[in-house]
Amino acid sequence: MEESVEQLVKMPNLGTPREVRNPALKGLRVWPVKDFEEFLIFYVVQGDRLRVIRVLHGKRDIDRILKKEPSPNDMTG
Repeated sequence: MEESVEQLVKMPNLGTPREVRNPALKGLRVWPVKDFEEFLIFYVVQGDRLRVIRVLHGKRDIDRILKKEPSPNDMTG
């Protein structure tokens, strides 16, 4: 997981854009976890920051889960 996130930090546009119904997640991208490709990292890039929104197994109901996700701007941290 760490290696995959570090790779994204260096090259944030590696991930594939993912359209979701939740307007709060505009610019959402997805990238597989190295050696665990069934798990996906969902993230957004905000200026010089990369925010991991969720790490989910690919067989989950991803659209339903992300539909309820708050805006990254609303998250603390």
